[in-house]
Amino acid sequence: MALEEFDHPTWLTAVGTFVSYGLILLVMFLLLFVVPYLIFRVV
Repeated sequence: MALEEFDHPTWLTAVGTFVSYGLILLVMFLLLFVVPYLIFRVV
């Protein structure tokens, strides 16, 4: 099969970039929306 062509470091860099971007977006969402919601819900 032609899966060997996806073994290049460029693909690993691209996947790592998208995964880290997604994690950053998740953390920002939690800090900007979930944490204030929980704070104002408790208070």
